[in-house]
Formats: sequence, C-alpha cells, structure tokens
Amino acid sequence: MRSRVSFLIAFAALPWATLGVAHAGETRCWFENGAVIAPAAIGDMAGDYVVDLSAPRTLLHNTKAQMAGITTEAVTLPVQIAGLKASAVTVTIADLDDRGAGFVTPIAGVIGMDVLAGHSIEIDFSACQVRIDQPWRARRQVVLPVEVIDGLPTIAAAVSDGPTARSGAFAIDTASRAMARLSTREGRVAGKLDVNARHKAPARLRALSIAGVLAENVPATLAEDLPEGVSGTLGTALWARHRLRLSADARTLSIAP
Repeated sequence: MRSRVSFLIAFAALPWATLGVAHAGETRCWFENGAVIAPAAIGDMAGDYVVDLSAPRTLLHNTKAQMAGITTEAVTLPVQIAGLKASAVTVTIADLDDRGAGFVTPIAGVIGMDVLAGHSIEIDFSACQVRIDQPWRARRQVVLPVEVIDGLPTIAAAVSDGPTARSGAFAIDTASRAMARLSTREGRVAGKLDVNARHKAPARLRALSIAGVLAENVPATLAEDLPEGVSGTLGTALWARHRLRLSADARTLSIAP
C-alpha cells in the first residue's frame, strides 16, 4: 500500500493558506486505539472524551451518568471542549463499554457533530492538538469538497474488494482504526466481526480511491450505525500523521502534511 503521506499529498499541492479568525481555542489530545481523545466536560462531568467527526450526537457513558445520579436516556447539559462552550446540548446516555475496550483511561463519552457543527475543527495528529475556530496555516494542502448527510460531514470515495467496486459518501471518522468502515447495508465479511470494536480492523479491501488516487490492501471493517446515504467512513489509518481542518460551513476538508 502506498504510504499515507504519498496517498494524500498526491491529490494536489496548493500554496500557503491562512484561514479563519481565532475564537474558541485548542487543547492537547492523544491518539489511542485509533481514536482521538481529548479532555472535555459535559455539565460538571470532566474526563477523557472521544472526538468523533462521524458521530452525529454527543454521548455520555452510562456509568459516568449513573455516578452523577442521571437515570434518564438523555439529558440537556452544557458541553465544553478546546475553549468551545455549547450551552444546551441534548446528550444521549449510552453504554460505551465496547467502544472503550482497550483504552488505558476510561472513556467518559463521545463529542459529536451536534456540538462541533458550525465551527472549524482542526485535528493535528502529529502534535495531537484539537483546535476549534483557530487560524489555519498550511504551506501545502489538499482541499476536498464535503457534503453533510444527516449531520455527518462526508467526502466522495470508492472502494473495491476485487470482483466488485462501489462509490459513495464516506464520513470523516476520527474514532476508528480502520482506514475504511463499510456500512452493513453494503458490505459483508466471512465469519464473525464485532462492528462495535472500532479499535480493530480485521478485514482488508482490495483498494480505496479518493479523488482518483489509489490506496491498496486497505485495513477495513463494517459499521452498522450509519444513516441512509452514507456508504461508510474513512478512519484514522488514513488521516494519521496529517492535519485535518473541517471548515466552519462544513463545505471543505483541508488536509496538510
């Protein structure tokens, strides 16, 4: 398989860009089990949260909720991350034991697009920083068009298992180890596969193509939680070692080395 650097930079090499005005802030993060983890707080429940651009809703681990005396299936609370303060977010209480498997530190929840939408989101994998509404500077970058489907930012891609190929909209996934997760509506694998184990990529695809550039022997798995119209997700095996910036209007994804 071509290196991730060659794969992404082969799209284009655009000149220096400086975009955006600082409003929110930034925070350190760390990269574990294929997921971006950052300090955040839901209400007064601070902890380590997954930052997932492929999650339409923000989630709070049911164990964390029970410790705070929350017994409902959802609760409206303020959410804070990287200087961004969302005053009233309807947070879903969920069992995140499967998603938290293998993490050194317990995962408190997931920060999703219901909090992040309307803000520019930069994730710098090499330095592991999450920057929200901060200036974007890149000497070289690739800019891809984004389509939002049911709240999820997606880009166009195509995959092949050898005999067959399909194209569609793929969500920008910052919380899965696999380079590609295919919707269970469109993909099948031989044998058992735990779709909730997003820290694993047990399958392989023959090829993945984005903007005409090809990656081969792609680590992959399945996803069953994607909305209609979303064929799959593109995970951190693709994005790692780069910087990503989703524009505030969610119309473009900028990728820089």
